[in-house]
Amino acid sequence: MNLFVFGLGFSARHFAESERARFGAVRGTVTEPARADALAAETGFTIRAFGPEADDPGIAGDLADTDMLLVSAPPAKDGDTVLARYRDVIAGSRIRWIGYLSTIGVYGDHGGAWIDETTPAVPKSARSQGRLAVEEAWLALGAETGKAVQVFRLSGIYGPGRNPIVKLREGRTQRIVKPGQVFNRIHVADIATTLAASIDRPRAGAIYNVTDDEPAPPQVVIEHAAALTGLPLPPEVDFDTAELSPMARSFYGENKRVRNRLIREELGVRLRYPTYREGLADLVADARG
Repeated sequence: MNLFVFGLGFSARHFAESERARFGAVRGTVTEPARADALAAETGFTIRAFGPEADDPGIAGDLADTDMLLVSAPPAKDGDTVLARYRDVIAGSRIRWIGYLSTIGVYGDHGGAWIDETTPAVPKSARSQGRLAVEEAWLALGAETGKAVQVFRLSGIYGPGRNPIVKLREGRTQRIVKPGQVFNRIHVADIATTLAASIDRPRAGAIYNVTDDEPAPPQVVIEHAAALTGLPLPPEVDFDTAELSPMARSFYGENKRVRNRLIREELGVRLRYPTYREGLADLVADARG
């Protein structure tokens, strides 16, 4: 089997590297040609440039020689860039499994209530509305072509080099308190496990929540990270007065507890890091930089 990845970023790269033994060839894209060359040297993968100002002519040939397609590239304001350029190529290819990485943001706000994949998606932000539209476009492609398209709705992603411990060490985090606010998280290794399980058990049209077992207030996670590492704990900041970017503030406008039962029952996934406690304990080395 050959794998092609549109958007070989943090999560997709971890999956491709951890599962490389199952693939004959791994190819993927980044947005900048200079980054493509550097990443190819780091990983040994074939890396193409694809983005607003790049479209490597080799991509079409790669897709014709692909069995598994993972789409991690974010949509543009006017829709999905991959479908806009390569929909017909993908539709006519031998590709049989397609995974689209989306976000639990498509559910919108539920006032802290528990939700699952049967909960209607009613996104609040324009960004999440665009995500939902792209999900639907990929699922429509699957229904039209008979290819097994699956959507994976990810919660807050963390892992080596990208987690609260690193932010504490670098002095880049605030301990923001908003009463009643919780977030789910997911370790990048558990994303990879879920994607691999889906390849082994594909289901056309499936939507999965890829998230941990325990939604928690953000300040509690930061406090736990500080306790594990001995790093200084930043003072509490009230959400209403916190200095946040518009995007960061918008995350706090949505409050929900997300169930992951379907990946366990249907795909047989056992999370390596079922809560932030296990995940952070395994990342203590990041405190040393």
